[in-house]
Amino acid sequence: MSSLNSLSLQQFQYDLPDDRIARFPLAERDSSKLLVYRGGTITHATFRDLAEYIPADSFLVFNNTKVIPARLLFTKATGATIELFLLNPIPAEQPMNLAMEQQGSAVWQCMIGNRKRWKPEETLHTTLETTEGSIRLSVSYVDYERSTVEFSWQPASETFAHLIQLAGQIPLPPYLKRTPTDADRSTYQTIYSRNDGAVAAPTAGLHFTNRVFESLAQRGIGHDYLTLHVGAGTFQPIKADDPRLHVMHAEQVIYTRQNLENIREHIGHLLPVGTTSMRSLESLYWFGVKLLRNDPNPFVLDQQFAYSIPADELPTPVEAVEAMLQYIKVHHLETIVAHTAIYVTPGYTMKMCRGIITNFHQPGSTLILLIAALIGPVWRSIYKEALENDYRFLSYGDSSLLLPS
Repeated sequence: MSSLNSLSLQQFQYDLPDDRIARFPLAERDSSKLLVYRGGTITHATFRDLAEYIPADSFLVFNNTKVIPARLLFTKATGATIELFLLNPIPAEQPMNLAMEQQGSAVWQCMIGNRKRWKPEETLHTTLETTEGSIRLSVSYVDYERSTVEFSWQPASETFAHLIQLAGQIPLPPYLKRTPTDADRSTYQTIYSRNDGAVAAPTAGLHFTNRVFESLAQRGIGHDYLTLHVGAGTFQPIKADDPRLHVMHAEQVIYTRQNLENIREHIGHLLPVGTTSMRSLESLYWFGVKLLRNDPNPFVLDQQFAYSIPADELPTPVEAVEAMLQYIKVHHLETIVAHTAIYVTPGYTMKMCRGIITNFHQPGSTLILLIAALIGPVWRSIYKEALENDYRFLSYGDSSLLLPS
């Protein structure tokens, strides 16, 4: 995959003391620390002052996905608890907004906890009490081996989105090692979250407040929102010694015509907020490449494609985005729904992004590899500096602005 001959998972490990993991957010989102790395120099700041450190010609790209309460618990008459963790609707290519609007029944692929206690022929039931009355929810297997299940409910007029708001829990990252609280339903969402479908928050955006947006606007720094529905694969640990052998899970990403026009206008100045926004922007380039090469399946990107074409055969970013815009115009579309499993590792050359705003990530994770691809081995010095200066790590932790030049 990578152009590097040798890559070992050990190269991307570091010692993260347990007490440096932020298990709860700060009272004020924008009061978190901000480490700024630009062209070899590190500066320490506060996130509310972000606008002072962003290059003035930057255009920020946010992921406006909304975390759904993806953990559903069913208690059997025996007392056994079965946990269903929503992964993706069936069919997987179904636009997430349509999956959320389903009424009466819905089929999903799930991770199933305590699976051995739930027999293939058995239907689970629970009753949800609301101010309007009771909702009877049932779930049964569609395909035991593939862990696909069908939810059905009465009254059938309720949407699946409303149902899981009543029945589900916010799926906090497992490394937080705590049960979710009512407060997490708001604090584990960005203030600009709009589109239901993620099982993990785009956590770089958790620091943004209206005050930060106002300061960006005062400096003339523009922004836009696209949507990538973050999947459970984001928590999947790398187990192979060569991290390039790790299998990425595809995630649904949605681009509007306005997204594409804004991105085309700001090529060379795009600054993603978070790794999911970066993956969305880099994927956009490769979708355009697939269109230009007349690929029969242009909007499904596997983790190998970005490493399969010689550099001298690649189009410019402008040409790739133009191909996407042309497709939208010819087919009279306003949006493109695509699926990406892009895997950014050292050896990958960024096509769209000038840097990133992001939190501090788990040792040996795919996100560390992405950061290393952007800024090189200096990531280790940056993380060492953050640890020595009492930065808080992971989803509810502090932030960084990383600019290679």
